[in-house]
Amino acid sequence: MTTETTLAGLNDAAPDDAAAILLPCCESEQWVDAVLAGRPYADLTELTAAAGEAFDALPDAEVDRAVRAHPRIGERAAGADAHSRWSRQEQGGVRATEADELVTLNLAYEERFGRVFLIHAQGRSGQEIIGHLRRRLDHDDATEEAEVREQMRSLALSRIGKAVLGPSAGDGEEDDR
Repeated sequence: MTTETTLAGLNDAAPDDAAAILLPCCESEQWVDAVLAGRPYADLTELTAAAGEAFDALPDAEVDRAVRAHPRIGERAAGADAHSRWSRQEQGGVRATEADELVTLNLAYEERFGRVFLIHAQGRSGQEIIGHLRRRLDHDDATEEAEVREQMRSLALSRIGKAVLGPSAGDGEEDDR
């Protein structure tokens, strides 16, 4: 089974196949299990609402686990799997000329917060991402933890649409961190 399917395909898939569809959306088995427990879903709205509720119930350790699955912003994920393809698509607004500045800011962020910088990059320019990175370096730990959680949630929910409706669903743009 492919990782991109229809809503009916997700509803009808064997548990392992359905998990393989959802895991690229949010690399948390706890989240995947919670979303799968609500099957069948009548429509994308119902699936997305359930996925949001499941994400909101995740402990911080699970959110951190999902974040660790992402490449640094500005680095192109290798591979043909859905997670890698979506990541490349979502980071499509980052230009090669912005790479050095992103490397420097990524390292400062990682030193400050102990994790990779995560932003739902879909539709954002490289300069916009750089601005968010600079702003977030000034956050206190609690503020940044809340922002990371919201960015990961936003990314996961946008990927739900891609998983069940195809790559053009969810954000309306092609080719994250």
